[in-house]
Amino acid sequence: MRALIVLIFLMFTPLAAFAQTTAPSADASIDELISIIENDDTRAVLIERLRQTEAGVPTAPVEAPQDLSIARQLAEYTRAVAEGASATFRSLGQVVSDLQQGLSGTQNADITALANIGFGLLIVGAALFGSFLILRITVSWLEGYIGSRIVGRGWLLRIAGAIGGVVLDLGAVLLAWGIGYFVALAFVGDSPGRMGINQSLLLNAFMLVELTKMVVRAILAPRHEPLRLIPVSDSNAAYWQFWAARIISLVGYTFLFIAPVVSANLSPGIAAAIQVLVMATAVTIGIIIVLQNRDDVRNWLTEMAQTRGNNGYGQALILLGRYWHLVAIGYLLALLVVWFANPEQALPFMLGATLQSLIAIVVGVIIVGFIARFVGIGLRVPDDIKQRLPLLETRLQAFVPTVMQVVRWVVIVGVVVAIAQAWALFDFVGWISSDDGQAVAGSVISAILIILVCFAIHIAMSSWIEYRLNPNFGTAPTPREKTLLGLFRNAATIALVVFGVMLALAQIGVNIAPLLAGAGVIGLAIGFGAQKLVQDIITGIFIQFENVMNEGDVVAVGDKSGVVEKLTIRSVTIRDMSGTVHLIPFSSVDQVSNMVRGFSFYVAEFDVAYDSDIEQVKQVMRDAFEVVMASEHRDVIIDVLDPPALVSMTANQMKLRSRIKTLAGKQWGPGRLYSETVKRLLAERGIMAPSQTITYRSVDGRRLPPPDDMSESE
Repeated sequence: MRALIVLIFLMFTPLAAFAQTTAPSADASIDELISIIENDDTRAVLIERLRQTEAGVPTAPVEAPQDLSIARQLAEYTRAVAEGASATFRSLGQVVSDLQQGLSGTQNADITALANIGFGLLIVGAALFGSFLILRITVSWLEGYIGSRIVGRGWLLRIAGAIGGVVLDLGAVLLAWGIGYFVALAFVGDSPGRMGINQSLLLNAFMLVELTKMVVRAILAPRHEPLRLIPVSDSNAAYWQFWAARIISLVGYTFLFIAPVVSANLSPGIAAAIQVLVMATAVTIGIIIVLQNRDDVRNWLTEMAQTRGNNGYGQALILLGRYWHLVAIGYLLALLVVWFANPEQALPFMLGATLQSLIAIVVGVIIVGFIARFVGIGLRVPDDIKQRLPLLETRLQAFVPTVMQVVRWVVIVGVVVAIAQAWALFDFVGWISSDDGQAVAGSVISAILIILVCFAIHIAMSSWIEYRLNPNFGTAPTPREKTLLGLFRNAATIALVVFGVMLALAQIGVNIAPLLAGAGVIGLAIGFGAQKLVQDIITGIFIQFENVMNEGDVVAVGDKSGVVEKLTIRSVTIRDMSGTVHLIPFSSVDQVSNMVRGFSFYVAEFDVAYDSDIEQVKQVMRDAFEVVMASEHRDVIIDVLDPPALVSMTANQMKLRSRIKTLAGKQWGPGRLYSETVKRLLAERGIMAPSQTITYRSVDGRRLPPPDDMSESE
């Protein structure tokens, strides 16, 4: 309760001060004169000007000092708040005084004239509201018929049906208004064709009030769900339409019809009292509605926050859900106080600012909802483009939602700025129209465009590299192209980030010369402190220049060998035969052995028994090569079989060797088939593998026969 009282007080005092400042400009002129006299410089200028005026010399106007100190501004604001609060209480006392004068003035009223006015208004009102009731019943039946025809249809038909319902409702209002005008002109006036001012007030009030209620009915459509434009339940639509219609009718007919008639025919004091009573009643109804829906709105905002994962936007919704009712009640009470203080100027300003704020919020919600729907659906690319650029969709889905989130926050900031502009808290339009505002806006827009262009260049470059590396389209990339394109992508990404940030900072007014100098100093420090890193990069550059290895090559780097999976400017990633991945910095590389450069050899060596026929073994090796040439591996073999040759022999075996020349990196398949075929043919032709021989000798060196249970060789 204390928080509510404090909030109401804080909202009353500034609004009351605003009401006071919107009074006639005489007070402002006095304040300006006081400011001129209190300042020594401007007081001297004023005295000099008065002397020149007395002497007949034209003078230039004296301006009040524009730059006040913070203490002076605080004092001015405090004085305005105090004067506004005082004016508020004086206005309340004036209302009571007007009511007393009005009640005393009714004793002199002409009862006969009042009776004639009342009779005329009764006739016009009966014709007006009676015809409107009949027309509303007919329109409601027609809207139900339209709703039954479009139920379950698409959004286009539903919008068309809603427009049709609005046209029917508008026709009913206009027709009832026309009937009322006809009755007022034909039967009520002093003479046919003439109408009194009171009947005109009633008809005009009816037109404005019922058109406003028609807009509410068009949005909520409480009786016809297919015609409803917003996703609310039937009970909620009926609830809000009921209270909105009552408040609009209460305030509209009171201020547009009852108060003017009473003021003209009875007393302005009674009219003022009626307005006070109606405004207090309307504010009370609004507070009751806020309290009734406090928990429902809080739960709704909490659910919205949970759907967004309780991020920054969700936390703001949770905070709003906790205290929204206090803000709403404070606003309603502030509206009542401002109306008391200065209804001619402050109240229209507050109502206009409220309407502009609501429009800004509704537009912002629609845009944010569209963005959320777009992000939720995702971005899809055509299938043919997806085949050519498989990673483009993933890249766009990672990039576009981020941009949409930024746009969402920009929209939220725009809504806040629009609300501040509506309440005269910040003259954004005036600032953006000034030279400084245009310069700042131009710089920010230029920086954003530079960043977006850099992102677009990055996506285009990455997509082109991806397309070039796709073997299914165009010419298949060579290993050298894979390596260089990967390095180019990394280098171009770093360059885009650096230049994009530098250009964006330069556009918003940041001097990038010190940044460049600082980058040079940092680079020099890194050169001394990270010598290994510098050595990695320099060695990597020379390795790339010498083209000693590329992605996909089978290499031996130091004590590691395997397939090159990734090659950067400072390291190489190798996967060995067991699947283990090794990251080797170039500073630790002494030599590189590439096993697939130009062409490859499969070296085949076979051991046979010492007493085997050498020519027969060679023929087996030649026959096995013919089998390989008859298989699918013949396309990768680029030369005839190297002649088999005896390369070594021992006491119990001989070793023969041959080589198969293939395309670079293609020797493993033909080699495996060749070895398997040689093994099979040796077995088929009875050529034995070498065996181990055990010789038994006596102590004096004589050879002994093997034992009975063992053979000579095992």
